[in-house]
Amino acid sequence: GYLPEAVINFLALLGWNPGNDIELMTLDEMVRLFDLTHCSKSGAKFDYEKGKWFNHHYIQTSSNERLAALLRPSLEAAGITFDADYVARAIGLTKERAQTLLELEEQIAYFFTAPTAYDEKTVKKRWKEDSAAQLTELAALLATQPEDLPSEATEEVVKAWIEEKGYGLGAVMNCFRLALVGAAKGPHLFDIIELLGRGETLQRLQRAIEVLG
Repeated sequence: GYLPEAVINFLALLGWNPGNDIELMTLDEMVRLFDLTHCSKSGAKFDYEKGKWFNHHYIQTSSNERLAALLRPSLEAAGITFDADYVARAIGLTKERAQTLLELEEQIAYFFTAPTAYDEKTVKKRWKEDSAAQLTELAALLATQPEDLPSEATEEVVKAWIEEKGYGLGAVMNCFRLALVGAAKGPHLFDIIELLGRGETLQRLQRAIEVLG
């Protein structure tokens, strides 16, 4: 799950430094700055957390398209039909939280597979007696919206509906996220909805209503 440039940058600084506080460097920069007199004679400390820090940086600065291509083999091995644009968009929404490519793959998993179970702690805390009824109304509202459910426009419609009904914003949104993701995690909810599309969003809402009651 580590990018080559992250490993090179990390390993180069084990026992050497360029004589300043700079840590993030390209290979060309390291070649230019290298000086044998700046190498330490003492043993180097191999810090895995520091390695993750480097990798996190290079994941953030990599294009979504490159990361999608790197994940393609494992996604296809999991039986997912690879759509480069869709995967890149999912990565764009989640990569800021990932330290490795393995974490990134885990974080985009729900964009390809609907939840079959729901986080028990979140259900206990967020799913109330009126949650199913509220999400049923929400599904009916979304069914009248465009198929692509653009993020900002959908957010405006849903929040206006919540205000009109006098429902608590958090009460509806937390259950909505639970229905789509299966847990209390993920990027901006309406960005998730836009990528999933209306049909998949409605299917996940209906399943949550049926399973959680």
